[in-house]
Amino acid sequence: MIRTCLLRVYGLAKNSPRNVSFVNNDIHNLFTDYIHSHLLKTYIPLVHSTRSTTFFINKSADELWKGVTTVSNAGKRRGRAKGLIKKRDLNKGQIIGVGKISMQFPGLNTPVFRGKELLQQQKLPVDPEREKFAKLQHSAVSKKIKLSPLERGWTSAHIGGRKVGPPDPIGEDTFDGFDTWILESKLISHMTGNLGRKSRISIFVITGNGNGVAGFALAKAPVQKAAIKTAKHRASQRLMYISRCKEHTVLHDFATQFGKTKIYVKKMHEGYGLVCHRAIKACCEAIGIKDMYAKVEGSINLQHIIKAFFIGLLQQKSYQQLADEKRLHLVEFKSENGNYPEVIASPSKVRKPEEMKSYEILDFTQYVLDGKIRLQKKKYPPFYTKHPLYKTKLVKLERFRNFDETRIKLMAEYGALHSFLTEKYPEAKLRPKPKRSENNEMTEEE
Repeated sequence: MIRTCLLRVYGLAKNSPRNVSFVNNDIHNLFTDYIHSHLLKTYIPLVHSTRSTTFFINKSADELWKGVTTVSNAGKRRGRAKGLIKKRDLNKGQIIGVGKISMQFPGLNTPVFRGKELLQQQKLPVDPEREKFAKLQHSAVSKKIKLSPLERGWTSAHIGGRKVGPPDPIGEDTFDGFDTWILESKLISHMTGNLGRKSRISIFVITGNGNGVAGFALAKAPVQKAAIKTAKHRASQRLMYISRCKEHTVLHDFATQFGKTKIYVKKMHEGYGLVCHRAIKACCEAIGIKDMYAKVEGSINLQHIIKAFFIGLLQQKSYQQLADEKRLHLVEFKSENGNYPEVIASPSKVRKPEEMKSYEILDFTQYVLDGKIRLQKKKYPPFYTKHPLYKTKLVKLERFRNFDETRIKLMAEYGALHSFLTEKYPEAKLRPKPKRSENNEMTEEE
């Protein structure tokens, strides 16, 4: 379009001098050269077609971040929101006028005058603090915290079994020595009329000081952190004291039930450990029970397991209470004491044999289990015991039977591997091996 207009102007300008009779040829040639010189120049248009709005101008920063950090409700139900990135502050650690290359810009990052001297734009030396700002920018990227094996809880995927510290103080009352275990964490939801399906976090915790005082509670909140804080606070207000035998195990065997969950608990000797469900083990750590065996039967609903276990602990009776209730002496037999009878509790008034009934339960374990007997499956012998070579092996090992026990017994009685026949047959006495002297060693080396 521009080229066509220029040619038209050139044609008019070229033809017009010829029609004028009083213009000589010199003027005509001069004008022609002038027109040709202007046609050879490059003309840049001064007006550009621009758009006043773009995608990045229409949307705010919050709307752009929302498109990256959110998932639809249908996607949340399918687990797509698990690996979403979090919103970051890209201006964190940034200073206006400061970049990778340290420069001095008067009026931007430095004053224009320094006293009476006018500052000039110049390059500054390398700033070591700049690297700290770069690290601060990258620190916003969330990394998975690596916990020690003792702090990971039961599994790596869930927080069940983790410790979250003592409850918060209530007024002047502090919970020194207490700790809290998360027993259960799950997502629950219900349908509302105006908000649709509304989800919350359910947290079930137990807190205790490991010295017989413990309490458990359940809390729900939209955020997991708030639910844990509420559950700890509630558990600290529902503390119970649990009696223990010699500060390491339960008072006696008991069977308990809550709903369709049944638990059989057995008292164990010191050093046995905790052989039970992982949730019951966390409860024992909070209470201070160190040695116990527990078997869960029926439903494995975790909240029912904890409630059934605490019901059984609270229904325990001390030895004196059992003796007063039965009006009989409570006698204990221990294998380590040679099954020597030891009276551990006596009532104020003992019944006479004539007052006792024939069908009365006198076995302690059966009495504390309320007349119940635990069904224990018979252990079948291994398959190799029926093989003929197994009998041959037993014949060969017969002379070594009870060897370790006999050796320990002789060491305890005589101080060495001696017996009552040692004095009669002194040649059977074991002689210590002679120590090798330094002279003998030198002789062997030569």
